[in-house]
Parts: sequence; structure tokens; C-alpha cells
Amino acid sequence: MNRSELKSLIQGTIVTTPTPFDDNLKLDIGRTHEITQWWIEQGLGTNVSPLKVTAAGGECPDLTEEEWLQVLQTTVKAAGSDSVIMCGLKSKSTMHTIEDAKKAQDAGIIGLQIDLPFYHHPNQDDYLRFFTDISDAIDVGIMIYNTHWFGAPPIKPETLLRLADAAEQVVGVKWSTPLNEDFDSMKQFSHIFNVINNSGGNTVRCIQNGGRGYITSTATAYAKFDLDLWQLLDNQEYEKAQQLIDTEKPLNEWRTKSSEKSGGYRHLKAYMKAVGQDVGQPRPPTLPLDNEEISELKDAMQTIGWIKN
Repeated sequence: MNRSELKSLIQGTIVTTPTPFDDNLKLDIGRTHEITQWWIEQGLGTNVSPLKVTAAGGECPDLTEEEWLQVLQTTVKAAGSDSVIMCGLKSKSTMHTIEDAKKAQDAGIIGLQIDLPFYHHPNQDDYLRFFTDISDAIDVGIMIYNTHWFGAPPIKPETLLRLADAAEQVVGVKWSTPLNEDFDSMKQFSHIFNVINNSGGNTVRCIQNGGRGYITSTATAYAKFDLDLWQLLDNQEYEKAQQLIDTEKPLNEWRTKSSEKSGGYRHLKAYMKAVGQDVGQPRPPTLPLDNEEISELKDAMQTIGWIKN
């Protein structure tokens, strides 16, 4: 598919999914199949709500190569041929990233979230070669994960503009930044790539500046919120969209408190447990969730109307 076709698929509320583990913290293939079908029934996995498996929130760094591929294959099979499934790739060399990208493509994945190669202390020319080489080797879409969190320098707007001609399969940029001025700079390339917000409370601002979506970690538990939010954003009803976002405050406060106890992405699995769709505990070193945390989360969800008393 070309960039225009892929942009029509990799947009909207992009849903980070947790990876199900059994009681022994082994990959639970049966539960992966079941929960994927449940997510599809909730309205996820469409061209405005792609499911994104094996990203950081799916504990990708903690999966073996075999487990990673099993999750991809199981999810695509369970979701069906009309669904839009993306996946995250671990940060590796260009050669190994291409190998994984081809495996994902063969499994039926539509889009790849690819980190900057932060372990290699890259410069902007390295980024250009890295993403161009991957693009030349595959036919599916690439969403560049541009973030300050990993220690590598962010990819600059000028480099993205160079990629516009050099790398046809690059169709999106996952935009993670603490700096307000960066949202102004994205106007330089948002007409070329789908900019996907990953900066929390800045979702409305990102869309106003030409963005075409945002990352969510809650839609797997309560899809209606994010499906409604994207419709408001897509219709440019920004005031109503912000009002809806503001209703999540009790949930955000719970997540902040939980994150102080242990890092990782334990909240994704907590959301699922709170709505009666348990997908197991996270793998160490992340601490498991205790009953008190789940009870407090349920209280927060009841407050905002996501679950009933």
C-alpha cells in the first residue's frame, strides 16, 4: 500500500493493548485470542481505532522473539481480515529491525511502531538511513516513535521532511514531547505524516495543529470513551472533546498513585481486571497489582461512569 492508503488506516484512537499472561506469567495464547475478539466486539480494530500490540504497554521488551510473533499471529487471526492491527518492534540494528518488520508484515500487521535506534547514539543522518532502509524493505506502514524518554535526540522536523521523499512507507509520527513549542513545529510536516499524540493532556492541541490521532491505554477496557472522543476531535468539536478528556481526572489520579508504587505498564492490566476482563499480571521487575489498588481503580471508574456500582 502507498502512503495515502496507509494514512487512512493508521489514525484515530490508536489502542495500546496489554499482553495476556497466565498465573505462571507465561504467554496465554488462548486468552490473547479471546480478548482480541472481545476488543473487536467493542468497536476497536478499525481504521479509526487500530489495535497496537506488543508495544511498551504490551510488555514488548519482556517478550521472547517467539512470544512476540505468537502474539502478532494470534491477534491477526482472532481479529479477522478486515481489522487494522499494528505492532511495536524492539529497538535493534537496521538489519534485525528489517527482519522483524518482514515477519510482522507476513503475519498480517498493517503498521509498525518503530523506536528511534537510541542505543546507537544516532544523529539525524543515521535516522534518515535507518528509516529509509526499513521503508525500502517492506510494504506496510511505519509510525516513527519520536520521544525524549529514551535518551536519544528526537528526530528533527527537517529530517522528517527529508524522509517524506526518501521513505514512502513512513506514514506517521508518534509525537511525545514535554515542550509546548514542539506542537508548533509539527505544523511543518503534519500535512505529510499522520501525527499521533502521545503527550497526555495535549491531545486537543495536537489535533488543532494538524494531528490525526492519539495513543490510548484505556480503550481496551472502555472503548466508548475513546471512540466518542475521536469523533469529537475529527469533527473539530474541540471544546466538547476537552470537556470529555477532563472527566478522566479521577482515573489519571489513580494512575499517578499506582505508578509511584511500581513503574512499567501495570495500569493497562489493572483497567482490564477492573472491568472483569482479567489478562494476568505484568512480568517483573514491575510489581503485581494488589487488591487495594484494584478496589481504588474501580471506585475511580464508577465515579466517571465507566462501570456500575
